[in-house]
Amino acid sequence: MTVLRDDRAPAAAPLILSGGPIYTADANASIAEALAIVGDRVLAVGDRQSVAARAGPGARTIDLAGRCAVPGFIDGHAHMDREGLKSVWPSLAGVQSIDDLLRRIASLAEKAAPGDWIVTMPIGDPPHYHKVPALLKEGRYPTRWDLDRAAPRNPVYIRPIWGYWRYEPPLVSIANSLALALAGIDASTPPPSPEVTIERDPGTGEPTGVFIEHTDMSAVELTLMAAAPHFSLSQRIDGLARSMSLYNQLGTTGVFEGHGVAPETIAAYQALHGTARQTVRATLAFSPSWSGCGADAAPRMLRDWGRWLAGRGFGDDWLRVQGIFAEKGGDPRHEPRAAALPQTGWAGFCYDAALPRDALREVLLEAARNRIRVSTIRSEIVDLYHEVHRHVPIDGQRWVWVHIGELSRDRIRLAKELGLVLTTHTNRHIWNEGGRHLDRLGAEGAERIVPLRDLLDDGVSVAFGSDNVPPSLLHPIYHAVARRDRTGRVIAEGQKLTRQEALRCASAGGAYLAGVEHALGSLEPGKLADVTVLSDDLMTVPEDEIPFLVADLTIVGGRIVWQRTVARE
Repeated sequence: MTVLRDDRAPAAAPLILSGGPIYTADANASIAEALAIVGDRVLAVGDRQSVAARAGPGARTIDLAGRCAVPGFIDGHAHMDREGLKSVWPSLAGVQSIDDLLRRIASLAEKAAPGDWIVTMPIGDPPHYHKVPALLKEGRYPTRWDLDRAAPRNPVYIRPIWGYWRYEPPLVSIANSLALALAGIDASTPPPSPEVTIERDPGTGEPTGVFIEHTDMSAVELTLMAAAPHFSLSQRIDGLARSMSLYNQLGTTGVFEGHGVAPETIAAYQALHGTARQTVRATLAFSPSWSGCGADAAPRMLRDWGRWLAGRGFGDDWLRVQGIFAEKGGDPRHEPRAAALPQTGWAGFCYDAALPRDALREVLLEAARNRIRVSTIRSEIVDLYHEVHRHVPIDGQRWVWVHIGELSRDRIRLAKELGLVLTTHTNRHIWNEGGRHLDRLGAEGAERIVPLRDLLDDGVSVAFGSDNVPPSLLHPIYHAVARRDRTGRVIAEGQKLTRQEALRCASAGGAYLAGVEHALGSLEPGKLADVTVLSDDLMTVPEDEIPFLVADLTIVGGRIVWQRTVARE
């Protein structure tokens, strides 16, 4: 690929991409020979001669060399902020024994001053952290006394995984003796919730330093071990910038965070907003913290202060906050986590965003009246959507059903009636758990598993989401096309999409979800120039190679934000 350095040409000079197919992802699935960009907009799309004439003399040129260009992907459920945070704490990847682990901890202790906290990522190999503690030669977790040998002068805490990285409990974290003392944990300390076990020495009753949680979201690190360092605002800002770069490298230029984001996450986005470090456009649903006002006051609170979330919300083409995330609950197990606010750990959303059903119904009614978009994960809340719709129509408001798994024909018709936008989680429901769904539902129910073909045929808008496991949208594109799980089983073959359809879900579908289809999602004149050049041709590469494609070049708003190679002039 021939790429001239972006800082060597006049800013106003048009840029032409040619030498490979341009998959526009427009309504007609048009394929062009060339694309011209001027400023932050697409100037022309078409055959080489006409595009060159439109760009005029002096245009810069990128030779695709047979690679394809596509609209920048828009991840409909990204949790993008997490990716860059994974490098904040030192990794324990590759350890094969407790001695290996202790050498890693001792090395960290040598560089730390006495009394400084040593906090690490979980035991095991990312991204899934499988086979722990079996991967350790001893077949057990290290204890406080093991860690004391490696760092006698420093508090040590090995953090737990975020449970959705693996989808299998338990979560395990480990503290040494000094960390336990600073946290005030001793033989009399009770667990913060029934999901948590404080492992104890059978002879003395003293804690061994090992905490075991049968849940997907850790309570220990936000409660018992709250004394250990948490992510600071500066770490979140730097982590978010790293995340954006990593997502750019996978072709993603925009995200929609439908699970909602907490104030500390919004603060990190705001700090990056308008700087050269923001390279991914973001539309964020707000994650409300209701415990401060009480369930009865929640509807009034939304009416009084929530109007800034209405319609397209507040912001610009780079950062926008709109709508809210809704969840039915009142589960007391979340109360310890919510008490840690403003800290949210890996979640990035508020743990007390749930309300009892009656209070939630009133909040949704208030949202509908004020045209505040709502996102939810739970099917039962979609039933509440329907109740609200009978009083205040929502079919023109694009409410969201987040990372769908199993849908019946009736649920598809309901989504169509309510005008919902759906986001997928194929990394879980096809790749990781598709076989389990198939075993449970049988052949007669298989077509309910992420029924993409039925959804598109019925006119329901679909956007692909990664859920950050892994962050590449090329995995969901592959899942939609191949419909195979990680064992090779075919999951509802009748629900396959074509590659063009899958591309459109990953681009135009995400744009519609974010309410920016007028400006993004396809490569058409006048739209913002968010373009990805993939490492091979998405439409012709062997099917099983699709998830391994990466971006060789990523352009956001006409600016090159990522390039794998830079050629000499």
